[in-house]
Amino acid sequence: MLKKTILISSIISLLTVSCSTSDDGSSSELSLSEQIEKLVQQPYSKLTPSEQKVKLEAEANAMLTDMDKSKTSSAIEAMQNLGNLLDISSIDIFNGKNDNKIEDIINVSGVYGVYTWNNTTQKWTKTSSSSELKFIFPAKKGGTSNNATLTSNSTSSNIKVNIIDTYGNWNYNTNSYSNDIKDQVFLPLSVNSTLSIDNKEVAKIESTAKYDNKEVPTETSLKINLNDGYAYEMSSAKGSTNSAKLGFSYNGKSLISFTAGSTAQIDKILDDSSVASYHGKANAIIQIMDNFIILEDINIEGTTNAQNALDKSVVYPNYNSNTYHNDLNKYYKAQAEGEVAITNNNTKSILVSKKDGTKIADLVQRAEKGDSYYEYYTKWNSTYRYWEYNASNPILIQHYDTVTYLRFNDNTEVEISAYFSSGFDDLNTRFENFWKSFERK
Repeated sequence: MLKKTILISSIISLLTVSCSTSDDGSSSELSLSEQIEKLVQQPYSKLTPSEQKVKLEAEANAMLTDMDKSKTSSAIEAMQNLGNLLDISSIDIFNGKNDNKIEDIINVSGVYGVYTWNNTTQKWTKTSSSSELKFIFPAKKGGTSNNATLTSNSTSSNIKVNIIDTYGNWNYNTNSYSNDIKDQVFLPLSVNSTLSIDNKEVAKIESTAKYDNKEVPTETSLKINLNDGYAYEMSSAKGSTNSAKLGFSYNGKSLISFTAGSTAQIDKILDDSSVASYHGKANAIIQIMDNFIILEDINIEGTTNAQNALDKSVVYPNYNSNTYHNDLNKYYKAQAEGEVAITNNNTKSILVSKKDGTKIADLVQRAEKGDSYYEYYTKWNSTYRYWEYNASNPILIQHYDTVTYLRFNDNTEVEISAYFSSGFDDLNTRFENFWKSFERK
């Protein structure tokens, strides 16, 4: 589970936020880099790895206790069922033949209509509207009564974009290719959606965006509030410093929050991603409840430069060489060790206990032997240019894996997957049951 969380932090590490709250509850204006530097300077915990396990498990269990209530959320179940019904009967909220999903419904402007689910035909029935986009459907899977309503109202920007509604196809009879069918829509400045069940509002979704005469927004925000106390917020801003924040809370208490940032020049990267100087640096903080923090500080420019150097120095061997298989083993090893060195030299990942004011462990990577197999076609026939079967002298081909370790204060290193699988049986079961509870397709 932790590995998934760390992966998420890496994905969103091109974004940032700058406001925080100090430990005494007062507001402080620390940049994300300053927050990370403050956390990095904390002393290491004197607890043993086993003692840390007990604390981490207690923290994760406390988070799951509050998250568990979302399993019975009628709003989440209704949105899931709407997704199921859109899969059963595709619709087009534009003018072409687009197979629209929920994300289209809550992220478009200037499109209207009332769609009502017909349980007998298993299709949507559309009636016209000049003011709103509405869906009327059963709140539960298998339901026959249309007791849920999702209504969206939007305000359009002046930014018009083309959306491919139907991709062109090759016509074998005429030996010609038909052009893509495109819809033109205005990007939204705001979209407000309300979900009601049995005429009672159960969820509100609000999104906003700002533009600088370009299709990519300079600022975005999304807020989802459920009537049972859960709230999800996300915001981002593009500029000299790109910013983003995500948070999931229950009755005002933060369960998980993400803040991340980068000095990457997004527009220039979109034009030419190969220029390392455009990538800058990135950092991220993930906080679970009021205590457990995962932080990452990444030198993207350094990573890109090192990766380019590795690609030039470690080259895939010549397939027609008599030493190809031995060279292949050397290549796999050098590639894995190079990748690990790039990460360790350019990424700082640390687990922190906010309550204790201590660092728990550093995250480091190691290259270790992974899958292997014997290759029997090991003799190169230079005359006819093919590999001959050589059963008497097979060569072992060795692959390598990148393995993440927790390094504690006493320099003890424990593989992270082993650390969080051994002794966390009950917790892992709770996580699995939690995610399975949403599988209502």
